[in-house]
Amino acid sequence: MEMDYVSEFPLSHIDRRPRKRPRFAWDPPQPHPKAQSGIYNEQDVGNGTSIGHTRVLPDHPSVFVKGLTQKGSPPRRDDDKDGHYMFALGENLTSRYKIHRKIGEGTFGQVLECWDRETKEMVAIKVVRSIKKYREAAMIEVDVLQLLGKYDRNGSRCVQIRNWFDYRNHICIVFEMLGPSLYDFLRKNNYHAFPVDLVRELGRQLLECVAFMHDMRLIHTDLKPENILFVSSEYIKVPDNKFTSRPPKDGTSYKRLPKSSAIKVIDFGSTAYEHQEHNYIVSTRHYRAPEVILGLGWSYPCDIWSVGCILVELCSGEALFQTHENLEHLAMMERVLGPMPHHMLKRVDRHAEKYVRRGRLDWPEGATSRESIKAVLKLHRLQNIVMQHVDHSAGDLIDLLQGLLRFDPSSRLTAPEALRHPFFTRDHYRRF
Repeated sequence: MEMDYVSEFPLSHIDRRPRKRPRFAWDPPQPHPKAQSGIYNEQDVGNGTSIGHTRVLPDHPSVFVKGLTQKGSPPRRDDDKDGHYMFALGENLTSRYKIHRKIGEGTFGQVLECWDRETKEMVAIKVVRSIKKYREAAMIEVDVLQLLGKYDRNGSRCVQIRNWFDYRNHICIVFEMLGPSLYDFLRKNNYHAFPVDLVRELGRQLLECVAFMHDMRLIHTDLKPENILFVSSEYIKVPDNKFTSRPPKDGTSYKRLPKSSAIKVIDFGSTAYEHQEHNYIVSTRHYRAPEVILGLGWSYPCDIWSVGCILVELCSGEALFQTHENLEHLAMMERVLGPMPHHMLKRVDRHAEKYVRRGRLDWPEGATSRESIKAVLKLHRLQNIVMQHVDHSAGDLIDLLQGLLRFDPSSRLTAPEALRHPFFTRDHYRRF
């Protein structure tokens, strides 16, 4: 089989297939695009590639013009209206780091690729907005990262923190450089599902990281494909005969596969300690567990539910629950997984009481529209979703997912239990 080796993840290509679902506030096209699908993925900003010969206009951070590189401290500028740090390419971020380019932006702030003069390597620096709640979240993330790094010295599970500092009222966290997020890889790969053997490798590493965190009495609370990054950006192109859209004229189609399946988990700003109160909303919508929506309190199992949703997305190419409202979300869960336990619906908190009537989910009577009902009805049972996309090991994968996606958090598999599942332990599976 002929393979086309590519050294870097492509940056400028536009997906032909429309996105399958609305994602987050920063995803729709904007006059000045933002990138938040993994804070270290290599996302182009403007067209500047040379450090010493370009600069960014202060009022237009994605527009580049000819100019001189700053050699000392950059001039002081006001932050923008949202508290983002204003910078120019080639400037210093303290005397140690030189800004190469901007590689990400989101609600927390910006991520800059910088040259570390001390270690002689490129690093990713998360520059947090100069707003109190984001600064506080950043300091929580620093504490968690330092704790994780103390016990994960090889950095094989979680992204490694290199340094942190407070610069002009911005908390700056220095990380190792990593590749694209799983979501970014799927998107740029035209939403081709990953082969089941690759899903197995990714799932095993993800569960090892979750087991490690839970053993340290930490709950990530925001696991999603955007927060899981490939260590390397390299991939190969292989022929693909499963067309997701109109086949090419020459009859040849290709899909990308990562050259290495190694991944790391990022973004610990929402991480919770076991002893804290757990009655607030956590997790990004598509990966949010039923106990969170119903206001029943949450703990370690909410991470396990997210892992189950992620594995379905990796083997199908699209999110399992594509919704933005609670009742529809719960109805989708029942459509895919069966009826919700009566004892959970009886204990809902006062905010979720409106979703339940006479001991069952108030659906479809409580639906907001016909479109909402149609969105639920078009979903398939979990077994059928997996069988549509998985050519072997489907039985083991379905059984694993049913354990990860149990409604009752007390009966959901733990991370160590999941790692002992036959999907990961059978000797005859083909290793990716």
